[in-house]
Amino acid sequence: MYPGSSPSPDCAGELAPCHVSRVRVYYEDTDAGGIVYHANWLRYFERARTDWLRALGVAHRDLAATDGVQLVVRDLSIDYRLPARLDDELCIDVCLREARAARLRLRQRAREAASGALLVSAELTVAAVAVQGQRATGLPRWLLQRIRAQAALPCLPEAAGAAVTEAP
Repeated sequence: MYPGSSPSPDCAGELAPCHVSRVRVYYEDTDAGGIVYHANWLRYFERARTDWLRALGVAHRDLAATDGVQLVVRDLSIDYRLPARLDDELCIDVCLREARAARLRLRQRAREAASGALLVSAELTVAAVAVQGQRATGLPRWLLQRIRAQAALPCLPEAAGAAVTEAP
């Protein structure tokens, strides 16, 4: 696992344990009102997904070079609940909902690290496309095996004490 990343205690109803990455809100992330600009949440979520794959031993560049596969967001639904502000520390999680031959269905959430308050949540589908031709293709078998092996693991008990609250 990478520094700042860990399994999440909140895996209920998920196929696999969550992966959590921590990020800090910088001035460049905020809008004129001093809150995180809406499009920047997509960047935070992308970074967390990349960290999750790295924790599984997968690098995007190697996946493309070796297997001829790229992962792209096919669809996304996002729910903005509460704002984050300059200098806030955030926990961004990735939870696997479904692993199919050519796509992954994921749920991601951003929480304020200190309080656990839910700020933003998203449901998305990541699809595999061939580097050559940009057409849909299957995920490499070894990658699906790693993801499914992780799905069989329980949440780590030492992570179970984190405070998590949802916004109304």
